[in-house]
Amino acid sequence: MKKEKTILVTGATGYIGGRLVPRLLERGYHVRAMGRNLEKLRGRPWANHPHVECVKGDVLDYPSLEKAVEGCSIAYYLVHSMVREQKNFTKADREAALNFTAAAEQAHLERIIYLGGLGNEQDALSKHLLSRKEVGEILRQSSIPVTIFRAAMIIGSGSASFEIMRYLTDRLPIMITPTWVRTPVQPIAVKNVLEYLIRSLEVPETIGQTFDIGGPRVTCYHELMMLYAKLAKLSTRTVIPVSILSPKLSSYWIGLVTPLPPKLGRPLVEGLRTKVVVEDTRIQSLIPQTLLDYDEAIQIALDKVSAETSWIDAGMIPPAEWADKEDPNWAGGTILKAHRERTISASAENVWKVLTQIGGKQGWYSVSLLWKLRGALDKLFGGVGMRRGRRDQKELQAGDAVDFWRVKHINPPYRLVLVAEMRLPGEAVLEFRLKSLPSGQTYLSQTARFFPHGIWGILYWYVLTPFHLVIFTQMIRTIEKLTLQEEAAGS
Repeated sequence: MKKEKTILVTGATGYIGGRLVPRLLERGYHVRAMGRNLEKLRGRPWANHPHVECVKGDVLDYPSLEKAVEGCSIAYYLVHSMVREQKNFTKADREAALNFTAAAEQAHLERIIYLGGLGNEQDALSKHLLSRKEVGEILRQSSIPVTIFRAAMIIGSGSASFEIMRYLTDRLPIMITPTWVRTPVQPIAVKNVLEYLIRSLEVPETIGQTFDIGGPRVTCYHELMMLYAKLAKLSTRTVIPVSILSPKLSSYWIGLVTPLPPKLGRPLVEGLRTKVVVEDTRIQSLIPQTLLDYDEAIQIALDKVSAETSWIDAGMIPPAEWADKEDPNWAGGTILKAHRERTISASAENVWKVLTQIGGKQGWYSVSLLWKLRGALDKLFGGVGMRRGRRDQKELQAGDAVDFWRVKHINPPYRLVLVAEMRLPGEAVLEFRLKSLPSGQTYLSQTARFFPHGIWGILYWYVLTPFHLVIFTQMIRTIEKLTLQEEAAGS
């Protein structure tokens, strides 16, 4: 295809889409990156590339989708509703696919490229795999030629299914697992997936076709766990498969041990029960490439200090418009606040460097035990807990998850706003503001705001006020202490 044509990448902040965009740009393509939140898109490292357009669009909002597709020639369909704010992801996926085909036909797209799930029709497919299959069928029923790639588990740092395996193997020397750990599977390295997606643009024989993609051989999850343990230099893991663990029970177990919430873990676990192996190998001759074996793919994932993209960063940034309002305190409902400020004898850049390493392995600069307890309670009540950590310990982007917070606004080195995703009887925001002073010092303000939902929210806030006093006071003091240490070490 001609590289001056515009390629639409839906789900551009997702696991695959977020990796696909920069690689398309590297190869000279003009890309329109679509996501539900513009600020999240504009926070990506590639957002200022001269050949990328960042547009707001939602596959469940037809007018925004229609506008995003207009003027494009080819579109990658890389969205699904399993990690969205949807109770019925199958219904949402169906509606999204129907919206997309209508918008694609209206825009006279030349082609759609879709990444779906591997699985044979004669097997009992899980709800998740059936939904992936149905989306492919809806896309194929339109007048636009569709190329479908069907993949099993994707091996790469940040992939949800890979991270399940990583966390289980890292944390449990002895694992009682469902019998699906023996199910035949043919995973594929994320590097190989991206290569198929990109190179299909230049191979006309792939138009209108469906291809199975997988790694060089068939394996099973038990073997992958043992291989991971060996490469990660862990002690020998003991896996005991039992037949009494249902997908529902397994999802709760995964929710307890890993950062994945049960509502996301269950459809993934159900999919792991299905045999997913490559039976159609035509793509290997149409787009030849070296398929990474699993030891090499796992080692690359282990070598990644941080994930380029991750499942934890999927989803909308909670809006929390109330936190930005300039109305009087009595207008628009009760907003409760805890405020601290400090003048630090250091540059704003050094304060920012310390501040933006908060969370994850670094912790929250105050009373670690209380933060861990809050995370455990959050997990107990079905929240995300503290185990999500961070995508990168030194770099933050809009939309990044930071334990049970998410980055709402980031403007280096002046402002950082985190919005809470923990279970709360209300909504919470934690904001930091920096200001360089003429004296060479930096003014740092730290404000926690809470918008309670009813009387229980108000009671919640005041019950925790003594803990807030300790936590937030120590937090700002520790930021000052670590910044002064950084300043002294650099002088």
